[in-house]
Amino acid sequence: MIVRAAPLALAASAVLASQAHAQAALEYVVQRAGNRDQSGHILVDVRVLNAGAAAQEVRLPDEVAADLVSNGTYRKVWLQRGEKQAAVLTIRANGFAAARYRIDFQDVMDGAALSIPSWSTQQILLTIGVDPEADRSAPVALTAAPSLTPPTSPQISPDSVTPSPTDRTRGNAFIPNLSVYEPIYAVYGPGTNTDARIQISFKYQLFGNRARMDRFPSLIDGLYFAYTQRMFWDVAAKSSPFRNIDYQPELFYLSPALPVSDKATISGQIGLRHESNGRDGAASRSLNMLYLAPMAGFSLGEDRRLTIAPRLWLYLGNLSDNPDIRRYRGNSGLFIEASEDDGLRVSASTRLNLGSGKGALTAELSYPFRRILGGGPDFYLFGQGFTGYGENLLDYNKHVTRLRIGVALVR
Repeated sequence: MIVRAAPLALAASAVLASQAHAQAALEYVVQRAGNRDQSGHILVDVRVLNAGAAAQEVRLPDEVAADLVSNGTYRKVWLQRGEKQAAVLTIRANGFAAARYRIDFQDVMDGAALSIPSWSTQQILLTIGVDPEADRSAPVALTAAPSLTPPTSPQISPDSVTPSPTDRTRGNAFIPNLSVYEPIYAVYGPGTNTDARIQISFKYQLFGNRARMDRFPSLIDGLYFAYTQRMFWDVAAKSSPFRNIDYQPELFYLSPALPVSDKATISGQIGLRHESNGRDGAASRSLNMLYLAPMAGFSLGEDRRLTIAPRLWLYLGNLSDNPDIRRYRGNSGLFIEASEDDGLRVSASTRLNLGSGKGALTAELSYPFRRILGGGPDFYLFGQGFTGYGENLLDYNKHVTRLRIGVALVR
């Protein structure tokens, strides 16, 4: 679990350099968001502006990531290119072209704020309605457009309502900066001295408010603080102690995803990570690393994607707690994930030292419970396998094989 992403770095740099001049003359502006099509999906209408002195051919990706904020709740969504939308646009000099995308899930609230970080820092409020070009005789999923008849009952401002004692969104202006990072899960596999494995993880966009509100993007928009904690719980032992806990704070920069074709994007992550188990004496373990993680994403269909991410890292500072850890962890790895938005997700992550031949492999599989049970809870069935050295810092030089199954809140 070091990061997602290396040989791709050279290829990514070449693509970025070749497209930099052309992309600088393009600007993406969301003209309207909120109309529903006949299936009830939210439509997002975009204008692509060409400020250059020559005509440009623009490839629209099959999908693009967007941020959705409603009542203090943050959600990452994927916009899908409209079925009738051409994948390639030719835009004359100092001209523009219209493009249409849609949000393929339907539980979107009126007044939610939508932004597309890879295109701009613009933020637009959704105004829910019906697409004026849609066939009015066709049934519309969910609720039809709001009635234009003035309500007879008085409207109460949300700010005038006494908040729930558990509502922490009020007074916390930076809640939208929080988002998921690594999977959050609890899994169990009997017959080992670390029967249960539990992980929590999050990331915080340090300048998220500026990124959402400012007109022009900045390098600081991609700065994040992240924290991951992995716990190994010996539930079968007397008093059920936590045998080891690994703490992983980090600071990193994440670049926006750059479309390189209508089915592929590239991005990259670089950061500093500290790992320790918070113990002293012979059980103390700690290390610091600088890592680089280029990433490539490929669309496999409307809601399926493949992510491939080689990765490299260097150890920094004193390794006296575990001086030979490089022999067992190495300096390189690979992350691969194939996923369906509302279905099966399979991933594999490796660590490898080419000199010693030692390393580790982690594989994870998940599936929504609501697809199994025909409804909630909003958990995932989560299976995990590990084989190799260093499942945790305490056992960095021990070889183990583990199989566990449980649930995940985030996968």
